[in-house]
Amino acid sequence: MLPASTAMFTEEIGYPPYVGSDRDYRALVASLIDAGHTFVLLEDGRVVFKADVGSLALGVAQIQGVWVAPDRRGQGLATPAMNAVVEHVLQTLAPTVSLYVNGYNEPALRAYHGAGFRQVATFATVIL
Repeated sequence: MLPASTAMFTEEIGYPPYVGSDRDYRALVASLIDAGHTFVLLEDGRVVFKADVGSLALGVAQIQGVWVAPDRRGQGLATPAMNAVVEHVLQTLAPTVSLYVNGYNEPALRAYHGAGFRQVATFATVIL
């Protein structure tokens, strides 16, 4: 999971989630797994899709950290994988599922729309 999580973070944010030791980031990834908040699709023992429930409160689960392996992108994997994650989250964690996506990420927008998501607001994230 660590390579997939690291790749997702680096691609999304533009820099790696840690410099030097991966101990703290590894602990964060492990905590999501231990809580049952990480969902993966494996092919031949390799993560090809991942998503996390990064926040869970007041009956809402926010999905984050969605990632598809580069060599599997554009092959129709994301929408059915997201459908499975959403269905599981609705059945086991919360009656409402949300996420946010960068407006320029057309493949993600298509996948999320295909999984039943609809846009309800627009906002900007500022990373310092």
